[in-house]
Amino acid sequence: MNALSEQILSELRRLLSEMSDGGSVGPSVYDTARALRFHGNVTGRQDAYAWLMAQQQADGGWGSADFPLFRHAPTWAALLALQRAYPLAGAADAVQAATRFLQRQPDPYAHAVPEDAPIAAELILPQCCGEAVSLLGGMAFPRHPALLPLRQARLVKLAAVTTLPSGHPLLHSWEAWGTSPTTALPDEDGSIGISPASTAAWRAHAVTQRSTPQVGRADAYLQTASRATRSGIEGVVPNVWPINVFEPCWSLYTLHLAGLFAHPALAEVVRVIVAQLDARLSGRGLGPALHFAADADDTAVALCVLRLAGRDPAVDALRHFEIGELFATFPGERNASVSTNIHALHALRLLGKPAAGTSAYVEANRNPQGLWDNEKWHVSWLYPTAHALAALAQGKPQWRDERTLAALLQAQREDGGWGAGRASTFEETAYALFALRVMDGSEEPTGRWRIAQAVARALDWMLARHAPHALPQTPLWIGKELYCPTRVVRVAELAGLWLALRWERRVLAEGAGAAP
Repeated sequence: MNALSEQILSELRRLLSEMSDGGSVGPSVYDTARALRFHGNVTGRQDAYAWLMAQQQADGGWGSADFPLFRHAPTWAALLALQRAYPLAGAADAVQAATRFLQRQPDPYAHAVPEDAPIAAELILPQCCGEAVSLLGGMAFPRHPALLPLRQARLVKLAAVTTLPSGHPLLHSWEAWGTSPTTALPDEDGSIGISPASTAAWRAHAVTQRSTPQVGRADAYLQTASRATRSGIEGVVPNVWPINVFEPCWSLYTLHLAGLFAHPALAEVVRVIVAQLDARLSGRGLGPALHFAADADDTAVALCVLRLAGRDPAVDALRHFEIGELFATFPGERNASVSTNIHALHALRLLGKPAAGTSAYVEANRNPQGLWDNEKWHVSWLYPTAHALAALAQGKPQWRDERTLAALLQAQREDGGWGAGRASTFEETAYALFALRVMDGSEEPTGRWRIAQAVARALDWMLARHAPHALPQTPLWIGKELYCPTRVVRVAELAGLWLALRWERRVLAEGAGAAP
């Protein structure tokens, strides 16, 4: 076990040291399909089309059947891309299967817009639906009527805009509303809104309108973004890139959740990342990437990381996003994010600032079982639950909640793992362990024994599935579809396994129920 712990620390060091390349993100069906449709020529992209068809599920749709809300955008986009690729073997059959899927699926936007709807659903889904209707005729497709007023209101505001500054949040969905390349300019990485789909759309319009000075930079961006997927297939791109702030911030925050932030074996790589974040944090905060708009979520997690590292960052950067006693991720967002306010609460408590209103909001946004399951940036309830427990317990060593502990333990599957879908995942099992670590610290011996038993079962499950340097595959993070920020997830997996191993050593050394 000691050898495995050292192996885990070594892999964590390597992952953290690599976080200067813009980030690693798994391939996206939606963005790949949109980029293929905007590419204009099937020739030279056959491998990407083959990859796209290989992702189609047996029911004809794309995306996980466990989370149906997030299947419409990738399925619409794939159908539209493959509709123009009929000469390729299998394309016509894939389109027919996708058409049947969309016709059979209940429309989640028939009457209202779900709280956890994908990013820019109000712009993307009506746009794709309209394209499909014009191409394929009067099929009985879902029309997403609840999104139409939101789309129209957004387009009215956008019509008054001449040019949005690079990095503006609305540029991330430019492919769903932009028509003139003059409304957007590539950022220093060559992207439009750190979005491959938006960049590919902007490039296509720029070429058509002979506005080509920046086309080469957009091409270079798309090639670099494609490499970030580690797929090895030209034209297969991620959902978002770069993530050169989000990736290191969340990775170090995860180390804290596992009790690894100050581990001597990681000290040097942590020091380097902390110094970079400290230099990059300005009075207006940080966004997911250096050249993207600041937001409350990235800013709050950066403040947490800097304070944990012994720095004394100013809270003013977070106050820009404060609306009453809550924090908006981005100005003008449709609904508040629970996890953004969880991270803001954690930052405020670490910095010794008043946070009664934010704390009350976090406490109030639990379900009857005492868990947090209404999150808009991650599809699993285990993610906000683990983070909320860490924030609520910050500075309150005797904080406990029997209801939440009971629900967490009850949610463990028979195989020993945790998961919001039909199967346990390594990532979600790690979040469960981070949550139990917080709760173990204030439990009585009986409660600690129950926790230790659950951790032992989780360790067996994780050991049976652990492989050194494996790339996570399961997309659970909410973008325009579900996606996987590969290194962020891998850090969570490794940190969870390390925590379980350490827990077992303590239990053996000190008796059942000892804290890790």
